Amino acid sequence: MPVTVVVGGQFGSEGKGKVAYLLAKEMGATAAVRVGGPNSGHTVVTPDGESLVLRQLPTAAILPDTVCVLAAGSYVIPDLLLQEVEETSVTADRLIIDPHAVVITDADLRTEKTGLLRRDIGSTESGTGAAVIKRISRGFNVDLAENDKKLNRFVRPVSPFLRELIARNDRIVVEGTQGFGLSVLHSNYFPYVTSRDTTAAGFVCEAGLSPFDVDDIVLVLRAFPIRVGGNSGTLPNETTWDSVTRESDSETPIVEYTSVTKRVRRVARFDSEIVLRAITVNQPTRIVLNHIDYVDATCRRSDSLTERAERFIAQVEADINARVDFFGCGPATIQPRLFRRLQKTA
Repeated sequence: MPVTVVVGGQFGSEGKGKVAYLLAKEMGATAAVRVGGPNSGHTVVTPDGESLVLRQLPTAAILPDTVCVLAAGSYVIPDLLLQEVEETSVTADRLIIDPHAVVITDADLRTEKTGLLRRDIGSTESGTGAAVIKRISRGFNVDLAENDKKLNRFVRPVSPFLRELIARNDRIVVEGTQGFGLSVLHSNYFPYVTSRDTTAAGFVCEAGLSPFDVDDIVLVLRAFPIRVGGNSGTLPNETTWDSVTRESDSETPIVEYTSVTKRVRRVARFDSEIVLRAITVNQPTRIVLNHIDYVDATCRRSDSLTERAERFIAQVEADINARVDFFGCGPATIQPRLFRRLQKTA
């Protein structure tokens, strides 16, 4: 059962990209599967210190040997994907796209940009929702990866490939997108959600794997949850970036922008309700808590936990009735101690 699934426990942007990359690196993953579509960006810091945002490829694309997989449940903008392939120097033998992955067309993009989704629910207007609607409508106007000439050299069935890896006990990391609070099925905040399920079970389904393949579910949280700017739905305990900056004693202003639309994110204090529901549905084996430097900026400067940060983590653990296994002290930095308990797969 050598499959790890990375899932967000709030409203996205919990740092899943960083976590998935480090897991793939530390566990020696043979393949990394990116599910969903380009409506969310995952940030990873390269060995050269460059911050890279990927909307299609898994963050393990920057590793030299990991095979990148876009499974049948994926939604692809070919030109965007090819741009990321060039940026990460991924060769054709390191990228597999399932024939049944759906291509997001210019018409899908126009459908969302001329609609009211951004005004009404804060949509990123990536075309993903429109492509999902076409797919479930089961019309003959759906563009599949197997019919797209730009993707042709990467296309082959994903499930047999992953099954071969599992038979060899090779580690696979499934990089989930967005967060539990945005699930179209399980969120309490419908219709202010995304166009698909965002649970570990949903990601495993999109990847073409069996639940029996999974032995590791990593729930990623952040100390201060966010939502995209605008009318994006309820955000319990909402606060301001000025308050976060002041209370953390940061020497520079703390503010975040969405990786896709570049809008200022909304921010809130930690709320246990959404996390408790995420734990109930996902049943994680490990929990990561990122952005501890937003609690105390000294954590990032000193690369260690302060007493204030330790108290915060202890309160989170009490509130969610679960242990925080790993923590992160920077929004895009790589913290090896975050995974000090990891063992490489034999």
